[in-house]
Amino acid sequence: MTDEQRKKTVLVVEDERPLLNAISIKLERSGFDVVTARTVEQALGYLSDVPNIDAIWLDHYLLGKESGLDLVTACKSEGSAHSGIPIFLVSNTASADKVQSYLKLGVNKYFVKAEMRLDAIIEDMKAELAIEEA
Repeated sequence: MTDEQRKKTVLVVEDERPLLNAISIKLERSGFDVVTARTVEQALGYLSDVPNIDAIWLDHYLLGKESGLDLVTACKSEGSAHSGIPIFLVSNTASADKVQSYLKLGVNKYFVKAEMRLDAIIEDMKAELAIEEA
């Protein structure tokens, strides 16, 4: 199987379990493989252990002491093996200053949860990842 033929894998990092489950189901129905985490520590572990994570769906607030900003900082730091992974910030609670910080660090897109349907976010991700419909 070539790289173009394999399913894209999305790491979903979200603290709310019901929302995490809904996002995972929608992504899987849209043709993605999904790995889920609820903390920055879990997410970094998966990034190290799971080959071929193609994108990250990230909430700002997470379980534990670290926020999504900490994860982006770790991923986008110089020399990081994960610096090229597209990150999609999907949050209701990130302040304008925080959103600017995310964008400066290299987050690909920011979505306000309350203003976007999951389907629309997923379609935008597909376009960003250049995934064509079968």
